[in-house]
Amino acid sequence: MIVYNVTINIDDSAHEEWIEWMKTKHIPDVMATGLFIDFKILVLLSRQDDEIGKTYAIQYRCKSMIEYEKYQNEFAPKLQNDTQALFGGKFSAFRTLLEEIN
Repeated sequence: MIVYNVTINIDDSAHEEWIEWMKTKHIPDVMATGLFIDFKILVLLSRQDDEIGKTYAIQYRCKSMIEYEKYQNEFAPKLQNDTQALFGGKFSAFRTLLEEIN
């Protein structure tokens, strides 16, 4: 299994709107691509002294790199642009790719 992890720090001023949007719009749109088999929303409990906002890790699982690459090529740019249009300047994000070991 491949895990596509998106770590996002969201400003407190946009947090409530962002989390609602993630649950009702963004994540359903990602899952509607049919390329991921499930997802998890995780909140970081540990914080740096100078950290502001809240930090989340959104993890999407797919069967192989083929599905992940298709998502990146065909769907990710639009979905990331949608996020930027609504919350630009209020979040920072980085993405990692992991392989699940059984």
